[in-house]
Amino acid sequence: MNSRPTMADVAAAAGVSTMSVSYTYNRPSRVSAATRTRVHAAAAQLGFTGPHRAAQSLRSGKTNNLGVVLTEKLTYSFENPQARAFLSGIAEACLDTDSGLVLLPNSRIGADLNRVRDAQVDGFVLWTTVVDDPMLEVAVGTGKPVCIQGGPSYPGARLVGINDEEAAYAIGTVGVKQSKRPAVLSFPRDRERVVERVLGPDPDDATFPVTADRLTGYRRAMADAGFEWSDVPVSFVATNSRAEGRVAATQLIETGVDAILCTSDDLALGVLDVAPAMTVTGWDDSDEARDAGLTTVAQSLFDQGRDAARWVLGTLDEVPAADWSLKLRSSTH
Repeated sequence: MNSRPTMADVAAAAGVSTMSVSYTYNRPSRVSAATRTRVHAAAAQLGFTGPHRAAQSLRSGKTNNLGVVLTEKLTYSFENPQARAFLSGIAEACLDTDSGLVLLPNSRIGADLNRVRDAQVDGFVLWTTVVDDPMLEVAVGTGKPVCIQGGPSYPGARLVGINDEEAAYAIGTVGVKQSKRPAVLSFPRDRERVVERVLGPDPDDATFPVTADRLTGYRRAMADAGFEWSDVPVSFVATNSRAEGRVAATQLIETGVDAILCTSDDLALGVLDVAPAMTVTGWDDSDEARDAGLTTVAQSLFDQGRDAARWVLGTLDEVPAADWSLKLRSSTH
């Protein structure tokens, strides 16, 4: 069986140096057009298809791949508009550096931990996860750069995201202004994703930092408006979907609530599906939110994804603070 031809074989056949062959494939501007023509002709004659990428990666320690770890099923990245925006930002950063994007799930602790530990990537961007997620130790333990969107904070990793507590306080203040019985429709509290309705839950019990911070901000807004947090119903959903928003909203409305603060636009749109006149706030300022006249928190998950990926890939020295703003529309009258 003939062995695979090497760059040295091509160099000998073309009458040039091995370095000239390497430049022809990896840095073509460094050699003349005539040299490139001779190298390609010799390569075609020998059946040489280019440098062996796996061998190059072993020598350089670089794979030119970025790992993106989701705390959801992989389908979430295609179904959820916020996840799509985040991944689009990552994809732009990969395009700028000619890097591949490897999507990795984080829903099954055993298999997914090993998959991340063995991933042939140059670093990781993690979608928000829980504070006790073993994936954090695994990802940072690879020694590769790690950036986490939305938290949690973890030694050896960078964070990208907005100040969720302050944004929640700001929009909560708007949402309960005219209310006599407000409620909250929230992301899951923890990885168990139990669907439940609780009066005044302790935000610190939530192991998803995004959930904890937004509940803390809402609680402050409720207190300033004169409400006892212990009397405020909070419905937790299993996933962030419009369908779950409809179900939870129907149940909350039956208890007599007149305003609902939601931790996402999808959940808020579900509320408007069943109660178009309800006072409701969302989060993320999606296209659908703008069309529906939804008062919401605007943030750019595209920018956050792009900045996280650029830092991991080494084209950004520091991850900048992410901005947010309120979009006041008809859903808060």
